[in-house]
Amino acid sequence: MPIINRLAEFQNDIVAWRHDFHRHPELLYDVNRTAETVAGLLKEFGVDEVVTGLGRTGVVGVIRGRNSAAGRTIGLRADMDALPILETTGKDYASTEPGKMHACGHDGHTAMLLGAARYLAETRNFDGTAVVIFQPAEEGGGGGRAMVEDGLMDRFAIDEVYGLHNMPGIPVGSFAIRPGPIMAATDEFNIEIIGVGGHAAKPHVTVDPIVTGAQLVTAMQTIVSRSVDPLEAMVVSVTQFHAGQAHNIIPGDARLVGTVRTLMPEMRDLAEARIREIAAGIALASGAGIDVEYNRNYPVTVNHVAQTDFAAGVASAIAGASHVDTAVAPMMGGEDFSYMLEARPGAFIFMGNGDSAGLHNSDYDFNDEALPVGASYLAKLVETALAPA
Repeated sequence: MPIINRLAEFQNDIVAWRHDFHRHPELLYDVNRTAETVAGLLKEFGVDEVVTGLGRTGVVGVIRGRNSAAGRTIGLRADMDALPILETTGKDYASTEPGKMHACGHDGHTAMLLGAARYLAETRNFDGTAVVIFQPAEEGGGGGRAMVEDGLMDRFAIDEVYGLHNMPGIPVGSFAIRPGPIMAATDEFNIEIIGVGGHAAKPHVTVDPIVTGAQLVTAMQTIVSRSVDPLEAMVVSVTQFHAGQAHNIIPGDARLVGTVRTLMPEMRDLAEARIREIAAGIALASGAGIDVEYNRNYPVTVNHVAQTDFAAGVASAIAGASHVDTAVAPMMGGEDFSYMLEARPGAFIFMGNGDSAGLHNSDYDFNDEALPVGASYLAKLVETALAPA
């Protein structure tokens, strides 16, 4: 596996950065310590420009090649935030923040991009400019959107943008990618059911929101099975049902919460329309009032064809073509790198984390053996895309 030699030489530093971030996880936009550490390291590396506070707490570093005026600008993105999960790994570098942990590997993503930044700042063996992007609030906060809205792409004249995510179950040293949709849109719904409460012994004088809610949960399961082409992808999941506080009282209201995952815009439209139609029909049949709040969250993460081919080629140069799956099935999880791919051409790739616990699991840990693989991939994206003429 042709890991860049210089990156292998300071692999221990990359591991140390990763373990430090892992000990001190921070949530959403409150990544102040992480951002301060990242900015300090970028300055130490001799990066030409370091900008903080983009997208509230994001950090951007600019590395100019030997002939920066002659080439394009390539953006590389890593996410910095952790999750509200109590860690159970037992590692000696485990989280020191109760109820917070890096359960998705963003500590590894940040450390790998720092490694690539250090190498690129040392060597500058490219024409053009590399922009390293450290983003807050990927885990539900829309930090990618915040950075784009704060002028990320235009301010730094980014032409193409690339991201990656570790993936348990894929061997270390392997990659997986596909053109087109690779991760799902992540819509959310909140449904309020207003009935008429009363004594549980006299249900005939109530409008029972629990029965109404149960009908709604069941009916919503028919959206995928009866309204969606079997060749299309959609997930509709009710994840919360809140109602009542006593054994002998029918409550006056109930609340349902859930998520919809889709890979195509028209499926997104269909899901919202059918949820509203089903709710209206059950409201009419039951006599309850039903209010549907439907929020469109992260859009579909769509890889651009030319940039996907390019990213797969770079990954093949690192890992060998037999270790790069170029037709991986899309995942129904969401990713706010989608906002960056809406703003500029680019590609998002999965890299192997080996046989680890799954993402968002209290026993998950990023595999340190993957650090030089990812750092080499990120650095080679720049050196290959901006190779001197």
